[in-house]
Amino acid sequence: MPTLIPPIAAYTFLEAMRNRLFVLTLGGMLCLLGLTAFIGDLAVTEQRQIQASIVGAGIRLFAVCTVCLFVITSTVREFNDKGFELILSLPVPRSSYFFGKCAGFLLLALVISAAGALLLLLYSEPGAVLLWYVSLVCELLILVILSLLCLFTFGNITVAYMLVLAFYLLSRSMETIQLVSMSPILESHSLSQEFMYGMVQVIALFLPELHRFARSEWLIHGSDWAVLPPILMQTVIYAALLSAAALFDLYRKEL
Repeated sequence: MPTLIPPIAAYTFLEAMRNRLFVLTLGGMLCLLGLTAFIGDLAVTEQRQIQASIVGAGIRLFAVCTVCLFVITSTVREFNDKGFELILSLPVPRSSYFFGKCAGFLLLALVISAAGALLLLLYSEPGAVLLWYVSLVCELLILVILSLLCLFTFGNITVAYMLVLAFYLLSRSMETIQLVSMSPILESHSLSQEFMYGMVQVIALFLPELHRFARSEWLIHGSDWAVLPPILMQTVIYAALLSAAALFDLYRKEL
């Protein structure tokens, strides 16, 4: 029997088009372009570098919030409309549904990231933009699978979305938290200080280093392709682990 992964992926992407998500993306890019032009006019020096940094950070945040929210809401709507039960009434494994949805959402992430990369070409060199684009797609892939996992586990839009954002913000800021915890100013050698330092290190072990993904400094100082292999390795590892957890929750989900 042919796999249903391509049709499910195509339907997922078509749903994004019908929901005018790309119109929202275009509007967001235009607003960001206007804001960047305004801030650039206020800059005294390094106008182009400041604009590249602002556009990169803005697109990254827009892509993460938009893609994760669409993943969660569209999947919940499919559950409520009994589309999930309809697909599983066919003689296909649940893994086909999961990987089909991931493929469709990944295609959506590719398009939104590409739109942002095209905008960034106005302010940065193509090599740096390409590296930024690839790493942003890797970041979005991890968050897409995490969004599905949180939704399968908790079944609530608000809880799932807040957990994904908390995971993203913590992973993005973990390097700063670690640096603060190791600051000589905070060294008191008290039991509470040692406990908090240990907790930070343990939490960091389980989180992807998202602060290494889609860095704005690449757009300013140029690309360094040596950073890409560790990013790809982390993406493969966390995508595999999160997919295994999501499939476990999906298979134990009662219809």
